[in-house]
Amino acid sequence: MSTLSDLVSRQTALDAAGIEWMRSLVSDWQLLADLSFADLILWIPRKEGPGWVAVAQMRPTTGPTVYHDDVVGMVVAEGERPLIDTAWKEHRICREGDPDWSSGVPVREETIPVRRGLEGEFIGVIQRSTNLSSARTPSRLELTYLQSASDMAQMVAEGRFPFPEEEPTLVRSPRVGDGLLRLDRAGRVTYASPNALSAYRRLGLQADLVGAELGRTTADLCYSDEPINEDLMHVASGRAPRETEVERGGIVVLLRAIPLVVGGGRIGALVLIRDVTELRRRERELLTKDATIREIHHRVKNNLQTVAALLRLQARRLGNPEGREALEEAVRRVGSIAIVHEILAQMPEEMVEFDDIADRVVAMTAEVSVAHVTPKRIGSFGVLPAAVATPIAMVLTELLQNAVEHGFSHASGSIQVIVSRDANHLEVVVADDGKGLPTDFDLEATTSLGLQIVRTLVVGELSGRLSIAPREGGGTEVTISIPVQTG
Repeated sequence: MSTLSDLVSRQTALDAAGIEWMRSLVSDWQLLADLSFADLILWIPRKEGPGWVAVAQMRPTTGPTVYHDDVVGMVVAEGERPLIDTAWKEHRICREGDPDWSSGVPVREETIPVRRGLEGEFIGVIQRSTNLSSARTPSRLELTYLQSASDMAQMVAEGRFPFPEEEPTLVRSPRVGDGLLRLDRAGRVTYASPNALSAYRRLGLQADLVGAELGRTTADLCYSDEPINEDLMHVASGRAPRETEVERGGIVVLLRAIPLVVGGGRIGALVLIRDVTELRRRERELLTKDATIREIHHRVKNNLQTVAALLRLQARRLGNPEGREALEEAVRRVGSIAIVHEILAQMPEEMVEFDDIADRVVAMTAEVSVAHVTPKRIGSFGVLPAAVATPIAMVLTELLQNAVEHGFSHASGSIQVIVSRDANHLEVVVADDGKGLPTDFDLEATTSLGLQIVRTLVVGELSGRLSIAPREGGGTEVTISIPVQTG
C-alpha cells in the first residue's frame, strides 16, 4: 500500500513545502472532523489533466460516518463535484443548500479551500460531508462544536491552521471528546463540556468554570504556593498553540490550546483537556520497573564476574594442566554471559545491539590465544532480544575458542565471523584457515564439551541449524542459522 507522500508525489504536482503543509494538516484534522460531526476528504489537483485525487480521509468520532469505504486514491473529473471546483477557483468556503440523498441518507456537503500559510498558494480542497440521518435539536455542546468547526474551517482557508510552530500532535494529545473549553478573547471560559468540567473538579475546582479566567484559575489551583508557570498561563489563556500539564494532589491534566484567529484577529481559543493521571502513573511504574531490571542485570554481571574471578584464582592453584584448562574454559563461558548482562544493564529495553558484544567476544578470544590469531567480524548482527543474545554470545565464545585450540595450536592464522541477517533469519559463519577437521569427525558423535554446548544452544534452545564442514582452501567452516524476528 502506497503512503500518503507516495500518492501525492505520483499523482499531484505539490512541491516539498506543499507536501509538508498537507502532512501537518492531515496529522491534526481529526479535531476538525470531530467538531464538525462530519467526514473529511482532502482533494488535490491531479498532475495529469484536469480533475482531483483524494489523498486523505478522516471519519468523525462524534457522529455517524458518510463513507464506510475507503476513498483514498479515488479520482474525479473536473465538473463532477462542482463544490470542489468552486472552492478552488473562488478561494472560499462553499456550502450546499439542500441535503444530497444520492447515497440513501441525507448528506450536507461543504468544501474548504486549503491554503499553505498566510502568503502561500492554495494546495487543495477539503470536502466536509455531514450525515444528517440522526439530526436532532442541537444542544449547547453541539452548537459550540459547530461554531468552533466553522472558525477552524475559516482558519484553514486563510492559511492559519495547522500552526507551523506547533509540534506534531501525539497520540496521547487531548481529543475533542476528552474535554473542551471555549474561551473568549480575554481568556475567559464561555463554554465547558461536562468532561472538561469533571477534569477541573478532580483538580479541586469548587466554583463554576464558565466566566472564569482560565489561566489565573488554573494557576491558583495548581501553583498557589509556587511561582506562576508562564508556559501554563500562555496555554491556559489560549494565546499559544502548545500543550502543557498541570498537576495537583496526584491528579495530572493535559491541556492543549488552539487559538482561534479569523480575519486577522484573535476571537478566542479552544482548550482541549485530558485527564492523564492513570497514564502518568503507568509511565512511572514502567520507569521504576525498567530501572529495577537494569539494576538486576548490573548485579548479575557483578556476580558473574566474581564467579569468574574465583574460578581463575582456583585455576592458578591447580597443578593439573587439564583441570586448569577446564577452569579457564569455564571462566571464558561465564565472561561471555557477563558481557551480555553488562550491555543489558545500560539498555532501556530487553533488546541488545549485539555487534558490541560480538566484538568484545572476538577480542577476548584473541587475548587468551596462545597462537597468533586475528579474528575479524564481517557483517552486522543488529538488535537481538536478550533471550537470543545470551545463548548467541556463548555459542560465539565456544566456536572461536574451539577454532583457536584445535585449528591452530601454536601456529598463526585468521578467523572470520561472517554475519548475514534478513527479516526472519540470522546466519553466522565462523571460518578459519587452520589445519581443518579430522578425517573421522562426526558432529553427532563428538565428545567435545564446547561443541555439545553449541549444539544444545543452537538446536535445542534457539530452534536453529548447525553444520560443520571443511572450508574450501583449507580450514574449517561452522554455520549456524536461527530464526529471529525483527519486531
